[in-house]
Amino acid sequence: MILSRIDWIIIAIFFLIVISIGWIASRTAGKNISEFFLGGRGMPWWLLGISMVACTFSADTPNLVTGMVRENGVAKNWAWWAFLITGMVTVFIYAKLWRRSNVVTDLEFYEKRYGGKPAAFLRGFRSLYLGLFFNVLIMGSVTLAAIKIGAVMFGIQPLTTVLIASVAVVLYAGLGGLKGVIWADFFQYSIAMAGAVYAAIVAMQQPEVTSIGGMEGIMKKLGETVEFIPDFSDPSIYVPLLIIPIAVQWWSVWYPGAEPGGGGYIAQRMLAAKDEKNAIGATLLFNFAHYALRPWPWIIVALASMIIYPDLASIKAEFPHIDPTYLKDDIAYPVMLSKLKPGWLGLVVASLIAAYMSTIGTHLNWGSSYIVNDFYKRFARPGASDKEYVLVGRISTMVLMILAAVVALFFLNNATQAFNILLLSGAGSGAIYLLRWFWWRINAWTEIIAMVGATMVAVILVFFVDDQTVSTAVLDGFTMKLLIAVTLTTIIWIATTLITKPESKEVLRNFYKLTNPGGPGWKKVITDAAKDGEIINKKDLGKPWEMPIQILLVFIGCIVIYSSLFAIGNFVYGRTLYGIILLIIAGIGTFFLFKSFNKLRAN
Repeated sequence: MILSRIDWIIIAIFFLIVISIGWIASRTAGKNISEFFLGGRGMPWWLLGISMVACTFSADTPNLVTGMVRENGVAKNWAWWAFLITGMVTVFIYAKLWRRSNVVTDLEFYEKRYGGKPAAFLRGFRSLYLGLFFNVLIMGSVTLAAIKIGAVMFGIQPLTTVLIASVAVVLYAGLGGLKGVIWADFFQYSIAMAGAVYAAIVAMQQPEVTSIGGMEGIMKKLGETVEFIPDFSDPSIYVPLLIIPIAVQWWSVWYPGAEPGGGGYIAQRMLAAKDEKNAIGATLLFNFAHYALRPWPWIIVALASMIIYPDLASIKAEFPHIDPTYLKDDIAYPVMLSKLKPGWLGLVVASLIAAYMSTIGTHLNWGSSYIVNDFYKRFARPGASDKEYVLVGRISTMVLMILAAVVALFFLNNATQAFNILLLSGAGSGAIYLLRWFWWRINAWTEIIAMVGATMVAVILVFFVDDQTVSTAVLDGFTMKLLIAVTLTTIIWIATTLITKPESKEVLRNFYKLTNPGGPGWKKVITDAAKDGEIINKKDLGKPWEMPIQILLVFIGCIVIYSSLFAIGNFVYGRTLYGIILLIIAGIGTFFLFKSFNKLRAN
C-alpha cells in the first residue's frame, strides 16, 4: 500500500497529540511513585474503564479475531468470551477489596496478606518474573504483530517498524507515567475504534459483498460460520470451545488481563481509582466495552474477507509479495485494509498504531512498577528518594522496550513452546487468587509451591508429552494438557496449604482489618481475636455477608453483557426481532443490576 500526503499528515498529527499528552502529564508524574504508577490515586471510573479496554486492544487483536472466524466461525470467539465470568467476579467481588488494600502494585499485596521471608521472596521473585521476563515476552509478541503488519501492508523492514512504533510510546509512558498512559489510552482507543468501525463499513461496501446482497448474502453463503453458538451436535467442537472455558478455564488459569480476582494492569487501574465506587465502575465499563461492543467491527471484516478471499491461495494471488511465513488466516485483516481510500487509510493506520501503543504503554508502566516498587525500592534501595524511584521507573521503561524489541526481532519466531509453558504454568493457580481473600488458611508457601509445581508440570507436558498421546475423541491434546495441569496443580497447592503452618495471628488480623473481606473463611481468625479481646470485624457486626448478593450481581452482569453482545450481533445480521428481545433482556438486567448494587453499597 502507498500512503498519500493526507495519510502521512493524519499519522503525524496522531503522534504529535500522543507525545503532547505525555509531556503535559509529566508535570505531575515525577513527584513520587504514587503519581508515576497510580496517577495520584485520583482517576475517575470512565477514564480508567476506557484505559482498560484500550490496553487489551492490541495491534494483533483484530488479526486474532479474524483468524478465529475464518478458521472455526464466529463461535470460536467463545475462547475469550468465556472470560467475561472472570471479569464480572472482579467487578462485584474483588474491585473494592483491591482498592481497600491501598497498595501501589498487586505484588505489594503479598506482604499484606502473608508474612516473613516467604512473603518477601514471593514478592521479589514475581516482580522480576512478571515485570521483566513475562512482560517482555508479551510485549515482544505484540511488537511482532506490528512487524507483520508493517511488512505486509507497506513492505517496511522490521527494525524500521520497531523504531517508528516504540519511540513515541517510550516518550509518553516514560514522561507521563500512568496518568500519561491513561489519557493517551483514551485518545488512542477513540482512534482505534473509529478506524475499526470504518474498516467494517468499507468491507461491506466491496463489490464482491454487495453483489450477493450484503450481510444477508454472507449469511446464506457461509451458513453455520456466522452463528454465535457452537454446533451442539458435535462434542469435539462445543466441549473444548464452550464447556471447558465456562466450567474450568475462567477460574483456574492465570493470565495477564484475565486474572481470576483481578491483578496485573487491571488491578493497577483499580488501585488508581478515586475510591471503591470508581474502581467498580471502571471494571464494569471495561467488561461491557471489551466483550459487547468491541468484537463486531472485526467480525464483520472477517466475514466479508471470507467472501472476497475464500482461501489463502486467493490472498496470495492478489498479494504475491507476502512472505509465506506470514500467510495465515489472520493476515486477512490487514489485507482487507488495502481497500481503504487515501485519508481514511491514514486514519486506520493510525488506529493500528494506537492499538499497539496503548498495549505497549500499559505494559511498560506496569512492568516498571514491579521493578521499581517491588524490587528496587523493597530490596535494592529501600531508603532512596521519590525522585530516584521515578528516575529508575523511566529508565526501566526504556530498557523494557529495548528488550521487547530484541525479543521480537531475533527470538520470537520459535516461541510457541514458550507461550504454551507460560499459559500452562498458570493453570490451576487461579483458584488461589480467588480464595486467598476469603480463606485464612492459605499462606505464602501455598503460592510458592503452586508456582513451582505448575511450572514443572507445564515443562513436562509441553516438552515430554505429545498432544496426540493425551488427546481424545472429544478433547484435543492441548485442552487435555490444560485439564491435567489444573488437576495436578490444584492437588499440590491444597496439600501444601494443609501441611504447612498458617500465617501468624498478627498478619491475618491486620489483613482482615485492612480489607474487611468477611465470610465464614475468616471465622476462626475473628473468633481467636475476640478471645484475645480484639474486635477485628467492626464493620461486619450486625450485617449479613455480602457474598450472596455479589454472586447474584455476577450472574446478572453476565446476562446483561452477553445479551448486549448478541443483541448487537443480531442487529448486524438483520435479525431485528431477536436483537430487540435481547436488548430488552439487557435493559431489565441493567435495572436490577444497579438496584441491587445500590443495596450492596448501602450495607
